[in-house]
Amino acid sequence: MPEANLPFVPENITVHLGPPDSVAQNVTLTFPNYIKNVASSEIFPTWPEAALRANIYVQISFALNRVYTEWYRSRGYNFDITNSTQYDQAFVNGRDVFENISRIVDEIFNNYVVRRGSVEPLFTAFCNGTTVTCQGLSQWGTVTLANRGYTPYEMLQFYYGNDIDIVYNAPISPNIPSYPGTPFGFGSTGNEVRSIQVELNRISTNYPAIPKIVPANGIYGESTVEAVRVFQGVFGLPQTGIVNKSTWYQIKYIFTAVKGLSELTSEGLTEEEVTNIFEKDLRQGDYGERVRIVQYYLNVIAYFNPEIPMVMSDGVFNSAMDNQVREFERFYGLNPDGVVDFRTWELINEIYRNIVNNLPEGYAGATAALYPGYNLTPGMRNDDVKEFQTYLRVIGQNIGEIPVIEATGYFGPETERAVMTFQRLYGIEPTGVVGALTWDTAAKEYNFIRFGTERTG
Repeated sequence: MPEANLPFVPENITVHLGPPDSVAQNVTLTFPNYIKNVASSEIFPTWPEAALRANIYVQISFALNRVYTEWYRSRGYNFDITNSTQYDQAFVNGRDVFENISRIVDEIFNNYVVRRGSVEPLFTAFCNGTTVTCQGLSQWGTVTLANRGYTPYEMLQFYYGNDIDIVYNAPISPNIPSYPGTPFGFGSTGNEVRSIQVELNRISTNYPAIPKIVPANGIYGESTVEAVRVFQGVFGLPQTGIVNKSTWYQIKYIFTAVKGLSELTSEGLTEEEVTNIFEKDLRQGDYGERVRIVQYYLNVIAYFNPEIPMVMSDGVFNSAMDNQVREFERFYGLNPDGVVDFRTWELINEIYRNIVNNLPEGYAGATAALYPGYNLTPGMRNDDVKEFQTYLRVIGQNIGEIPVIEATGYFGPETERAVMTFQRLYGIEPTGVVGALTWDTAAKEYNFIRFGTERTG
C-alpha cells in the first residue's frame, strides 16, 4: 500500500543568524547538534532531568514544525529557521553545549509532539515564564512541575492538553525541498498532483472563488487547471494553470496559513490528507498497472525513435525494461539510472505528447488512434472523448456486459459506468477515468473486433 508523507527528522538544518529579512549568515549543521545548541542556550543544565526532557521535546517539535511546513522555504528564504527569539528559538553559533543536555538530545532527538489525530509536529509555543508569558509551555514552570513529581509527558499535557502524543523514532532523511523540480500541468498524474489538489480544496474554503477539485485523485484534469489558474489570479501569479516552483510554494504557504499548521491552535493535518496514492518511483523488480503504462508510452516513443528498444507490454519491470528506460534517459539527457522517478516520468509524458501532437492528420487510418496523452475524466467534452466512446461502443456491441453508449463527445455518467465496467472486465482498476492503459486496451480490442489485428504488443 502507498505510504503517508509523514514528517521526518532532517539530517541537517540551516539556521539564519538573525531575523528573517536581515542580512546575516546562514549556518548548516546536523539536527541533533542544532537542538543541543538551542537547549544549552535556553535552559539550565542544573534543572531536574524531567524538566530538561520536557523542554527538549518542545524545542525538537518546534523546529520540526518549521521544517515540515517549509515555513521559511515557502516564502522564498534559503534557510529553515532563524535564531531570533522574536520568531523562533535561541541559537548561538559556535557555543559549547552541556554534557547532560547532549546526552538527552542524543537519546530523544527523533521524538516529537503531535496533537492526537494530526500528523504534523505540533507548533509547541513556549516562553521563559518569568519575563515573558504565553499560551504555551513555561520553561521555568517545568522546573516547578518537575519538583512536584510530574513526568515530561505530564508536563506536556499540562501545557498543551491531554490530547497530545509523542511520536517515537521518527525516520531520519535528507532535508530535500518538497517541490518536485519540474513544472507540471494538464495530463500529469502522481502524488504531487494530489498534494496540490488537497491543498487547493482546503484553501478554497477560505477563498471560495477557487473551485473545488472533485475528486482529488492525483490526475491533473481540467478542474485542476481551473483551480490552479484561479488561485494564481487571486494571489498575483501569472495565470498559466501550470504548477511551477513559485505556484507550488505559494500554495504551500497559503495552505499552512489557513490550516494554522504553525500555530498552537492548528486545526491539524490528517494522515488521509498526506497519504501518497501512487508509489513514488518504479524500478527493476516492480510490476503492475503503472509498469504497463510506462511500457506503453516508451514503446510508442520507441516506434518513432529507433534508439529506444521495444519491450513486451506485460507489466513486469524486468532487465529488458531496465535497459529500455536507461536508453531513454541516456538519449534525452537524464542520468541513466533505470529508475522511473518523477522527472523521468514527466519527460516520458512530454516526448509522448510531442509525438501525438505532431502526427499528420489521419495518421492512424481506420484503426484506433494513439492515446491523446492526458486523462479523460467525467465532465469532459471534446473529440478525444468521442473517439474513445466510438471504441467503447463497438466493444459494447460485441460484449454484452458493457453498456452500448452513444459517441456524443460528452463524458457523462453513462460513459463513466461503461468505462468502469470495461476496466473491471479487462483487469484494470475501475476508476472511471480513461488513462493510457484503459485507452490502449480498448484500442487493441477495437482493432481486433474491426480488423482482426492482434491484441498484444
